[in-house]
Amino acid sequence: MLQLNNVEARYGSFKALEQVSMTVEQGELVVLLGANGAGKSTLFNTISGLLKPTAGKITLNGQDVTGLKPSALVQNGVVQCPEGRKLFPEMSVLKNLMLGAYVHRRDKAAMKKTLDQVLALFPILDEKKDHAAGSLSGGQQQMVAIGRAMMGRPKLLLLDEPSLGLAPLVVKQMFETIKGINEQGTTVLLAEQNAFAALKIAHRAYVIENGRLVMEGDKDAMLGNEEIRKAYIGA
Repeated sequence: MLQLNNVEARYGSFKALEQVSMTVEQGELVVLLGANGAGKSTLFNTISGLLKPTAGKITLNGQDVTGLKPSALVQNGVVQCPEGRKLFPEMSVLKNLMLGAYVHRRDKAAMKKTLDQVLALFPILDEKKDHAAGSLSGGQQQMVAIGRAMMGRPKLLLLDEPSLGLAPLVVKQMFETIKGINEQGTTVLLAEQNAFAALKIAHRAYVIENGRLVMEGDKDAMLGNEEIRKAYIGA
């Protein structure tokens, strides 16, 4: 589905990604592990078109999408849920959700159907749809952020640190929801520091350090890897 071949990206003279090659197959849930500043968000921004690669090639379902605008990538089914949620706190939950459907705004019937699916996924948001998004708890705000991304009808959903700042019980529920989204047919690429929880729901994982992919493997290999356990899980 998604393939990166020797992708590089820069911020000015700083090389933020170096020769990144990876694949995400249709229907997979793939985790990208890495510490703060390792390059997870940069990689996501490059895939979603917010940052143009300086080298390499990105293909989606065999089509070259390197350097496409974010709106074009959303049309092609690539939707990012950013780190830190990035909601509009004064706007209602419903209006925040509807912003995610902007590229599909001409298809009112499909928008309504997608909204119903999102509210079924997160019933608390149906109760609070007229509340200001900023008045919700951290976990509920993350639901709005994921729900807004789902309104874009992703074929590939990029989730950037969805567990950040959430209580352990809420994190458990969040990962169960992400697993459910994947099982319903959406391919997921998940960037996480919470390696143990993320690997439990993943099919495969990559590890990124200093803008380079340094390790990859399936869930069991990663959970059993001593380096991974020491760096991200605890011995």
